[in-house]
Amino acid sequence: MRQITLGRTGISVSALCLGTMTWGSQNTEAEGHAQMDMALEHGVNFWDTAEMYPVNPVRAETIGRTEEIIGSWIAARGGRDRLVLASKVAGGGRAIIRGGGPTTGAVLTAVVEDSLRRLRTDYIDLFQLHWPDRETYHFRSIWTFDPRGGDKAATEAQMLEVLQAADALIKAGKIRQIGLSNESVWGAARWLALADQHGLPRMATVQNEYSLLCRQFDSDWAELSVMEDMPLLAFSPLATGLLTGKYAGDVTPEGSRRSLNPDLSGRITREVFPAVAAYLGVAARHGLNPAQMAIAFCMTRPFPCVPIIGATDLVQLKLALGAADLTLDDEVLREIAVAHRAHPQPY
Repeated sequence: MRQITLGRTGISVSALCLGTMTWGSQNTEAEGHAQMDMALEHGVNFWDTAEMYPVNPVRAETIGRTEEIIGSWIAARGGRDRLVLASKVAGGGRAIIRGGGPTTGAVLTAVVEDSLRRLRTDYIDLFQLHWPDRETYHFRSIWTFDPRGGDKAATEAQMLEVLQAADALIKAGKIRQIGLSNESVWGAARWLALADQHGLPRMATVQNEYSLLCRQFDSDWAELSVMEDMPLLAFSPLATGLLTGKYAGDVTPEGSRRSLNPDLSGRITREVFPAVAAYLGVAARHGLNPAQMAIAFCMTRPFPCVPIIGATDLVQLKLALGAADLTLDDEVLREIAVAHRAHPQPY
């Protein structure tokens, strides 16, 4: 697996990142261990998790279980230094965790300690803020997004407090880098400016949704990513399985994510299946697997991008891993661009 340097961190990671959010709900501990074994055998040393995982659904009794499964793998296999681990603190408004309170410096510190314990490690390479506490446009909230209720002074004060806590955690050797997730361009710019002004740790990466069906990153975010060397960790590069074609015709395979989440968190719309059909057509005309084409597309972007691949079985995982060796030619990319113009925002 090709290795890349993660932005300005100096950390070398695989070109693909292993997502883990189904371990403990759709996947057993043994299945999670098997996925980790396969990923590492293929050179994927970059793994992403979160305190709130597993999902589908998020339940109070399973919060932290995915980290525990990774921790048991580390305890059994050893070799923590082979891995680059990323985790996240859930942002405010997620009432199932901490009653929906804000992400303060104290919360960040406490969650890092809990994650370290569950992961059975002394340090986490990248610790991310899962959501901003303020209003955001992610997860289909773009249709009703209204930032007018925001409080700039309070937001910046909270950012400074979190950066100061991150600085202490980095100096203590408990985390190596701090990063963002589900963040806006304005938010990222303020995080970076405050870090520069106060000599505090820089936000190293951003983990936002990105796929052939979700291209919000392609404008202002793309520019900030390049200019500030802030890589995108692209979650849902297969649009929760839509781009594999398994839901084409509006079907719901047994045991699939859609069987647990019927509208795929708002992604099932009148417009989505014509868009999926267009991309499936591109893949078919060029003899490509549509899932591999979708993942490989993310790695062609004019900004640094690491797709996060997830799977519920080893067959799916092996297929996704194969995207690392796929190079899309100019004609494929041209046809993808045509499809995008025809179906710019299907959900």
